[in-house]
Amino acid sequence: MKKFVDVSKSVKWVGVVDQDITKFHGEELDIPHGTSFNSYLIRDEKIVLVDTVMEKFSTQWIEQLKEEIDLSTIDYIVMNHNEPDHSGSLSALMKEIPNTPIYCTDKGVEIIKAYHKIDAEFRTVKTGDILDLGEKKLTFVEMKMLHWPDSMASYLSGDNILFSNDAFGQHYGANGLFNDECDQDILSYEALKYYACILTPFSPLIKRKIDEILSLNLTIDQICTSHGVIWRKDPLQIVEKYMKWCDNYKEDQILITYDTMWETTKKMAESIADGIRSISPSTNILLINSAKHTESEILTEIFKSKAVLFGSPTINNRILPSMAALLEAVKGLNFKDKNVAAFGSYGWNAKNLDIINENLNFTSLKLVNEGIKVNWNLNHESKELCYKFGQEFASNLAD
Repeated sequence: MKKFVDVSKSVKWVGVVDQDITKFHGEELDIPHGTSFNSYLIRDEKIVLVDTVMEKFSTQWIEQLKEEIDLSTIDYIVMNHNEPDHSGSLSALMKEIPNTPIYCTDKGVEIIKAYHKIDAEFRTVKTGDILDLGEKKLTFVEMKMLHWPDSMASYLSGDNILFSNDAFGQHYGANGLFNDECDQDILSYEALKYYACILTPFSPLIKRKIDEILSLNLTIDQICTSHGVIWRKDPLQIVEKYMKWCDNYKEDQILITYDTMWETTKKMAESIADGIRSISPSTNILLINSAKHTESEILTEIFKSKAVLFGSPTINNRILPSMAALLEAVKGLNFKDKNVAAFGSYGWNAKNLDIINENLNFTSLKLVNEGIKVNWNLNHESKELCYKFGQEFASNLAD
């Protein structure tokens, strides 16, 4: 396990870095750069442990924690969020120190009891409640539905550290613990993907919650997240990004995502792209085969795009599975303020567009037309129709 690292004179990172893990939330989210499970130890007149780590690391983690501190001297445990990746080792820890009070929200108690058979002293907190540690204080801020109902953040005065849990994090098992010690391109992309694939549905809530935190006029020198690196160099840069991302974020990009059987739908995508390019040459036009790329990669590009086209042929009265799964994910993430349309080829059954459009009608996306379909294979005439379809789609964006 990675050696524990000092965050400040009174705070130490006591987490776990897992560079082998490649999937998260079951098999839903791909995380090619691994992740970390961050836990923190605060030493003052009172000693506090903030969050635990994934259960599979509990034995090693507790043994290493024992080398760092006599567990019986820990006065309080603060559980900012109790999803199993953060509370997984709580049962094992409480066997060691069963009388240690646990600070969490009301909903946190419910979730802890659902996952752990422990008889603990729970001390529930709300926004503005303060835990006096001696020289320093911990102030609690509820973060309901960011992204679970029990979520909260904790702010350590004196050190000016915000323990933000899942907010502002990223799945990045970097060798360095801090944002100025790692690859900036990977960090930027993984932070964006984390927001796009996990937090997008809660964007209106995020804006209100960030405004609430900023209104407290807290000095924030570091943001200690639950996953990925700690923001210590210009820590508010990630807060500024969140403020942009939560406001129906989009770039000058159009995504054309499709699956194909015998290349016809792919050829349609290419002709549509040519038509878009003729109207808007400066726009980044991205073509992604949904069967050959990960779902979270495509969802991230949808998040970045101002418009998206979804394509699939008909197969067995349905659409191809990769596109069906993608559309289901799109419905859940509730993307907004993006123009969308459907396209695809068919043989004897043209239900594909109806199915795609039906799915898109369950979203907050703007379906601009009924789409375009091609029978069997692309020929000169249908290729030209796809080209004009792309032109019209791009022209609607310019209006």
